[in-house]
Amino acid sequence: MIDAKHIAALEAWLNKTREDQNQLVARLREAENEVEKLRTQITALDEIAQQAESMIDNLLVSMRDGLRGTTTTKTRTKSTFEEPSRTPASPAQRAEDQRAAYPAPVRTPPNTGTVAYLNNARQPTGRSNRIEPISNRFADRTITQACTLLLREAGVPLHVNELYNLLVAGGMEFKGNNPTISVAVSLNRNRRFRKVGPGTFDLMMREASQAAS
Repeated sequence: MIDAKHIAALEAWLNKTREDQNQLVARLREAENEVEKLRTQITALDEIAQQAESMIDNLLVSMRDGLRGTTTTKTRTKSTFEEPSRTPASPAQRAEDQRAAYPAPVRTPPNTGTVAYLNNARQPTGRSNRIEPISNRFADRTITQACTLLLREAGVPLHVNELYNLLVAGGMEFKGNNPTISVAVSLNRNRRFRKVGPGTFDLMMREASQAAS
C-alpha cells in the first residue's frame, strides 16, 4: 500500500527541483544576453581599432614620403654648395698645429720658481685681498692637491701667504676669515709636506717630486 506521506515528500522534492531548474535557465538566458552584448561591443571596438590602424598606416606613409623629399633636398643642396676638397695635412703640419693649439706651459727662471701665468699672484710679503682668479685649475681640487702642484712647479719652499694667493689666482674659493690658517693646518696634517720655516712649507720628498714633474 502506497504511503501518502512518501508521495507528498516526492512531490515537494520534484517542485523544488523544477524551481531550481527554472532559476538556472533564467540565469543562463541572462548570461547569454550579456554574452551577446559583449560580442557586439567587441565587434564595434574591433572596427574602431581597424580604422585607427588604417589612419596610422596612412600617416606613416605620408611621413616617409616627406622624409624622402627632405633627404633629397638636403643631398642636392650639399652637392650644390659642397666645399672644395682639402689636401690632407702632413704629419709635420699636424704636429705644428697641435703645438699651436696646446702650447706648453712656460716656466720662469729658477730664482722665481713658479709657473709664468701665476707670477703676478705671488705676494712674498703677505697675503693679498685683491687677488683675482685668472684660471680655474684649482676649482675642483683640495688644498693639499693644489699645494703639491704649486710646490712642484715652484721648485722652492713657499709661504702660506704665497700659496693662498696662488690658490685664489687658480680659482680656489675659501670660506671663513682666516684662509691662510686653513692652508697651514691642511699642510701640517699631511705627511707629504714639511715645515721649513715660520709659515713656510716644502714637499717632504723634493727630489722625488722634481723627478715626477
